Amino acid sequence: MIRVDIPGTGPVNIQNVMFDYNGTIAADGCLIDGVGAAMNRLTHRLDFHVVTADTFGSVQAQLEGVNAEIVLISNQDQDQKKLDVLNHIGADTTMAVGNGVNDALMLKHAVLGVAVLGEEGMSLPALMSSDVMIRHVLDVFAFFENPKRLIATLRN
Repeated sequence: MIRVDIPGTGPVNIQNVMFDYNGTIAADGCLIDGVGAAMNRLTHRLDFHVVTADTFGSVQAQLEGVNAEIVLISNQDQDQKKLDVLNHIGADTTMAVGNGVNDALMLKHAVLGVAVLGEEGMSLPALMSSDVMIRHVLDVFAFFENPKRLIATLRN
């Protein structure tokens, strides 16, 4: 678990990080370089969950050797299914990370929602539902290595 004390908000405890797959940690079905290694470096402190409809059918192979739970969902009502997964693992201790319209609910209801502007872009609903927007998914892991970045962005 990682604890971040945010002035004006209070302590935030993060046990889980829930990622969308395509557009967030993968581009065109291929895991973005550095993501797997970053997850594996932090598995002693955090639990990682990847929630996807697996559009390209590649998630199992791409995440082989990565310490992350893969949760496959169907193509129907993806936003609600992602929210259901978030609630199951605990929204109050989960940072959600995504970029699409179907990520907006999980971003809004997680203890911290992070919208990613990656190669596939970012939807306006994802941006408006998040607490923080980042340029690249690897910036999420930088928050855990240097929590003062997150504090500087979110303090009041």
